[in-house]
Amino acid sequence: MRASSNSSKIKFGTDGWRGIIADDFTFPNVRKVARAIASYLETAYTKDRPVLIAYDTRFLADQFAHTAAQVLADLGWAVKITERDCPTPVIAYNARHLNSAGALMFTASHNPAPYCGIKYIPDYAGPATPEITDTIVANIEGASDDLPGSSSSGSISIFDPKPDYLKFIYTLLDVERIKNAQLKVKYDALYSTSRGYLDEILQHSSAHLESFHTWRDVLFGGGMPEPKGEQLVELVKAVRRDQADLGLATDGDSDRFGIVDEQGTVLTPNTVLLVLARHLIKNKGKSGAIVRTVATTHLLDNLAAKYGLPIYETPVGFKYIGEKMRETAVLIGGEESGGLSIIGHIPEKDGILADMLVAEAIAYEGKPLSQLVKEAVVEANGPLYNNRLDLHLTEPHKVAVIDSFTKNPPTEVAGIKVKEVGRKDGIKLYLEEGSWILLRPSGTEPLVRVYLETNSPEKLTKIAQEMESVIAKLEAVAV
Repeated sequence: MRASSNSSKIKFGTDGWRGIIADDFTFPNVRKVARAIASYLETAYTKDRPVLIAYDTRFLADQFAHTAAQVLADLGWAVKITERDCPTPVIAYNARHLNSAGALMFTASHNPAPYCGIKYIPDYAGPATPEITDTIVANIEGASDDLPGSSSSGSISIFDPKPDYLKFIYTLLDVERIKNAQLKVKYDALYSTSRGYLDEILQHSSAHLESFHTWRDVLFGGGMPEPKGEQLVELVKAVRRDQADLGLATDGDSDRFGIVDEQGTVLTPNTVLLVLARHLIKNKGKSGAIVRTVATTHLLDNLAAKYGLPIYETPVGFKYIGEKMRETAVLIGGEESGGLSIIGHIPEKDGILADMLVAEAIAYEGKPLSQLVKEAVVEANGPLYNNRLDLHLTEPHKVAVIDSFTKNPPTEVAGIKVKEVGRKDGIKLYLEEGSWILLRPSGTEPLVRVYLETNSPEKLTKIAQEMESVIAKLEAVAV
């Protein structure tokens, strides 16, 4: 997400404000946003509750965090800032555990190295809901970017958020069972905040562990802190070379997971969600609703139906899943982009916990992960096949596409009838035979994403080709 140094361009997207370091993500703009957040805090909390601040491994993220701490202390808040870079789920847990006025997290998640970002996490330990972020954005316009005064009525202290988080995580896992499994695990930290957390949990769980990239590199080794195939080549090689049970990774702020099975296959988040939902039901006797975004596999719906569990569909963005987790008992909530949380945990995605739950599933079943995947897919009446088209269009073409599908959605695609049209987030076409198509325009660039799911590779290709053809023809009506 881009913004200029003009404060009116600072916008909070699905997960906070992100920008290019030294272009729009500057110290003056950080001071503006910190003051805007402080103005919100004045309306929601009393100053006997501390404000927590954490940051990831990016260039200047620690300095941006300390700048925000100075602003808040100058305004009379007691600020507790982490002693080192910190995973988002860890600071979120502590925001609730320490009865805080919420936390500021400086991160751009899985974005490339030139980006930084800031998000506000309320005391309920999940993403800020739109009414909160809208208030903060409205406050930015009148906020000052001045340096804090030399005399402050607040305070700044350093704290270690790790011990309380680890103690809590161990209550969610069957550590003894994982220890008994003696798993051989490869872990690629991708220079992220999960180093010193996930590897420590694995060692505590008696895993035979080899770790990679467990130091701070603000350029992420020339890659991206995103646990996807192109970034996990070294991890895949290590798993295959040593016949490991499992390969694990996280993104930059450790709220997204990356999983490699014993064959060296990088599992999709959709697959991991399915395996873990089944594990929680079958092996741990848990119950509750399954919650997914509009872009996430409907195999979860099939699994929910099999076990008589409620299923909820939300707009894209974990804040909507987190909101549902605060309203009702949710067994598992997740999204195809790699975030999940479970019953009993905070309403925030946690890549560290997700990785350990996969290890736990293998330990319970005593089977290779690839076998667990096959069994979960069969149980959910799969397989289903997914694809995502990222169509770079001119802005007029993008508008024409969304306008056409909104006002005049097709009655069939590739010979398959459209049963229902959803408008929860973008345009979603629910087709017969369990197939579906989602069109979602980007809010920040001339791009339309088209998500597809159907029951055969041939249909997937056919649907994709027809969608591309229909969208291409709409360029002629773009003005």
